[in-house]
Amino acid sequence: MIVRIMGEGQVKLDDSHFAELNKLDDDLLAEVENGDEPGFRRTLSALLDAVRRLGTPLPDDALEPSELILPAADASLAEVRALLSDEGLIPG
Repeated sequence: MIVRIMGEGQVKLDDSHFAELNKLDDDLLAEVENGDEPGFRRTLSALLDAVRRLGTPLPDDALEPSELILPAADASLAEVRALLSDEGLIPG
C-alpha cells in the first residue's frame, strides 16, 4: 500500500502492517473525539513514526496513487477532526 504523509511525501508499506497501523488509528480517533490534545499528539506522532519506520520512502519525483493520506506531524486536533470520517484515517 502507498501512504502519503501530508507535507512529507509517499511511503510504500507492506499490507502486513495494516493491523498495527489500524490500532494506532483507532486510538487517534478516540482521542480526537474526546478532545484529548496530549493523547492526540502522542498517538499522531506514533502513527507517523510507525509509517516511517515500517515503510520505504518513494523517490521525490514518484507520484503514485495514495491509498491512505495521513496528516502532517504539526496538524492540529481540529484539522485532523475535519479529515476523519466515521472510519478514521485508515479505512477498516
